[in-house]
Amino acid sequence: MCERTLLVVDAANVVGSVPDGWWRDRHGAAERLRDRLAERAERGDEEIVLVVEGAAREVASVPGVRVVAAPGSGDDRIVELVATEGAGRRCVVVTADRELRARVEELGAEPAGPRSVR
Repeated sequence: MCERTLLVVDAANVVGSVPDGWWRDRHGAAERLRDRLAERAERGDEEIVLVVEGAAREVASVPGVRVVAAPGSGDDRIVELVATEGAGRRCVVVTADRELRARVEELGAEPAGPRSVR
């Protein structure tokens, strides 16, 4: 059996990609994204990791979505995850951040835009 794809989602970038008032409740916006990802996780073909930072650091994991709180830069934590957990398997990073996309591509990950999970 093939190892599941690692899907790493940049919560701040994905949440910030739609002007729906997320700035009034960053924590709640990250929870709503997590819950949408949990529905996607039911397919079972991906290991989903949601990287949160700032006001969203207290968002909890749920079945199918592991939430990782970045102690500092969310981008740096995503790069660390790709390097350690994405090595040797398909890894997709969801972000629109061009610099982050370039950093993870150097490690062999595939970038995807926020629309892929919204």
